[in-house]
Amino acid sequence: MTTIAPDLRVAGAQRSYPPRAAVVSWIFFDWAAQPYFTLITTFVFAPYFATSVAPNPAAGQSLWGFAMAAAGLAIALLSPVLGAIADSAGRRKPWIAGFGLVLVLASCTLWIGKPGDVAVIAPLLTAVALASVGAEFATLFNNAMMPTLVPPERIGRLSGTGWATGYIGGIVSLIIVLGFLAANPETGRTLLGFAPLFGLDPVTHQGDRAAGPLTGLWFIIFVTPMFLFTPDYPAKRPLREALREGLSELKQSIKNLPRQKSLAAFLLANMIYTDGLVSLFAFGGIYAAGTFGWHTIQIGTFGIMLAIAGALGAWLGGKLDDRLGPKRVIAGSLLVLLLSVAAILLVDKDSVLFVKTAPPQAGAPLFSSAAERAYLVLGCLIGAAGGPLQAASRTLLIHLAPKDRIAQYFGLFALTGKVTSFIGPLLIGMVTALTASQKAGMAVLVVFFVAGLGLLMRVRD
Repeated sequence: MTTIAPDLRVAGAQRSYPPRAAVVSWIFFDWAAQPYFTLITTFVFAPYFATSVAPNPAAGQSLWGFAMAAAGLAIALLSPVLGAIADSAGRRKPWIAGFGLVLVLASCTLWIGKPGDVAVIAPLLTAVALASVGAEFATLFNNAMMPTLVPPERIGRLSGTGWATGYIGGIVSLIIVLGFLAANPETGRTLLGFAPLFGLDPVTHQGDRAAGPLTGLWFIIFVTPMFLFTPDYPAKRPLREALREGLSELKQSIKNLPRQKSLAAFLLANMIYTDGLVSLFAFGGIYAAGTFGWHTIQIGTFGIMLAIAGALGAWLGGKLDDRLGPKRVIAGSLLVLLLSVAAILLVDKDSVLFVKTAPPQAGAPLFSSAAERAYLVLGCLIGAAGGPLQAASRTLLIHLAPKDRIAQYFGLFALTGKVTSFIGPLLIGMVTALTASQKAGMAVLVVFFVAGLGLLMRVRD
């Protein structure tokens, strides 16, 4: 594996950068990791779990929320510590490899999720939580490699391109599952009209369950170029020494954080709006399944449309990031998300913004009702805003954080993105359980976006 020279670790002092192949290979990490979020937590396995494994959709949404909350808490507690250790130890790739292995093994375990089998609920939720930990930590260390790859004035475009590439990877993986693996149990045919490959049984939803092993295999294949061609930081200290020094530096950074007012305000804003965004993506498919009775085909098609919107939004957002600055991109994205979520709460299967419409009819073409089409439009707006929001957020952190402690601050970034991330899923789970209403559970997300936008206004880029 190649490494960068020690004197090139500070991006501001860097005089040369790795070749294009190294940058492209780094970008493909997002392509490799995205199917976990697209197939498992959003559009295929999460709705399948809620509608076919759990006793009912409301219980499924609640249980899924508790599992995501547990994973988020673990990520929040460990992210800054691991980031500080990585800065002191130097290398990033061993951490990516280790947590990538957790992602692969846990994702493959999801194959056991047979419909209606309550005995597999606890193992499935445990595997999903572990896969989430693996995906998030691998992403943390991959993000920390960014300042060494391109000049500072191109960081926004790099981040946006990576996020857009990830969305495209999600689209391709979703098309594979919907078009060739997952079939409608009633017709036995996939979205493209084929019989499932490998003899997968539609009745036992083997196509939906195959999303787990596919996610693991996909990650192994497409993360490999990053290990081969993208330069790593050089090794600096043995792990034990790095642990001691990293924790000491982390303590000092946290102590000094109140004096870095813009950085502190940004981390707090990121904590709040990321909680809302992650919760929105995690429960969007489940909400649609319960509201409109959508199954894998409908939800997956919806997911493809959202991913296309997200890819375009992230790519355009990367360009606007370098031109206007990441703070403005984040603020604009939050406004779009806030208005879209508020509108979605006014869409039901037989009404749109208080106007009565015909409900979806059995056997009708996909998305034939007015309410479903309204949900599609609003979902695409959410997808288009979510991509640039996340890409510009990691760019803004690079602008604000000390360059010699970038992994540590990405750890704090992950901390603020996860320390309260259990609150969003937990509140959705609790409110849904108490009211037996998915709409009431989703309504809590409005508060997260309003508060995050207010705090962002205190940040000076």
